[in-house]
Amino acid sequence: MKVFIIAGEASGDKLGAALMQGMKSLQNDVQFQGVGGPLMESNGLQSRFPMDELSVMGIAEILPKYRHLMRRINETAEAVVAAKPDVLITIDSPDFSLRVARRVKAKSDIRTVHYVAPTVWAWRAGRAAKMAQVIDHVLALFPFEPPYMTEAGMECDFVGHPVVAEPAADTIAAKAFRADHGIGDAPMMLVLPGSRRGEVGRLAPVFGAALGPVMAAHPDMRIVVPTTDNVTEAVRAAVCDWPVDTVILDPTGMTPEEYGTLKRAAFKAADMALAASGTVSLELAAADTPMVIAYDMSWLSRVIISRMLKVDTVTLVSLVSETRVIPEFIGKACKPDAIAAGVLDVLAAPDAQRAAMALTMERLGKGGMAPGERAARAVLRGLGH
Repeated sequence: MKVFIIAGEASGDKLGAALMQGMKSLQNDVQFQGVGGPLMESNGLQSRFPMDELSVMGIAEILPKYRHLMRRINETAEAVVAAKPDVLITIDSPDFSLRVARRVKAKSDIRTVHYVAPTVWAWRAGRAAKMAQVIDHVLALFPFEPPYMTEAGMECDFVGHPVVAEPAADTIAAKAFRADHGIGDAPMMLVLPGSRRGEVGRLAPVFGAALGPVMAAHPDMRIVVPTTDNVTEAVRAAVCDWPVDTVILDPTGMTPEEYGTLKRAAFKAADMALAASGTVSLELAAADTPMVIAYDMSWLSRVIISRMLKVDTVTLVSLVSETRVIPEFIGKACKPDAIAAGVLDVLAAPDAQRAAMALTMERLGKGGMAPGERAARAVLRGLGH
């Protein structure tokens, strides 16, 4: 069986790796081609070009790279048609993925699967119908998404999120992390300004400024900043201006598995986190780490998206648990003083979030079949296997 698989950012790389593992466990002869990151490459994929070329987000952010992205889209679609795979699996990154799928469908009858349903429950509901023109089957991360997809005419399976199947760090690992990094019993906060260079450029200065009031109230607070390969240097440059020394978790020289173990230990060891909006909120929930979420984008993207948004929260834990106990500061609310106040509130009452985080993990399938295997079974079932 030949599978052409595409991911364009760190969260998609994680989903793709889990899916690849699931397919290999169920299908002996599966062969992978496509585009992915280090986790997918560790599972046998030779990426056609660096995945981080596709790691852009927001309308204004995409415009300067439009020509290059279009060239990659055309190259990738031609490669898919030439490879004649049994299935094309695209993972998130819709600006790239769905354009590839459209070109593939125009020249072939290759089955198309898209992993991660578009957030039509949040904004731009028309995306589902448009996607149905080129996608046969959707793998959904969240249990409330399949009805939106089937109504638009696509097959859809809720497969859960790989975060619930990842090995969890225990208190021994957390204590070892603190000891190894000279933190001891001091309070510790994670700061996560994003996994894209554009995010780090926008958020790191704001997050750094927010640390000023926090450090004034908690002078013994230790700050730990996990990174990803593509933003490590940007993070190092950004934290030079922060009003506090930081511990940077650099994946350089580590296998993805080694760095994942280190990162989970840090999440377990932390008293709380300040994080960019995205999948990281689920990782924090899995570690039972209270959080504050903040995010901003370019002015143009902010204006356009704010007018189209249909929900009152963008934090995944809040959406899945149907609660609003996690402070979030989005768009024009993403200001240092407001973020600092939110951080101080959570430090004063961290337990308020724990029930919501536990409910989120339960609803995403914790304790059941691994989401990667569920996704693989859904793909194979759609192929008649």
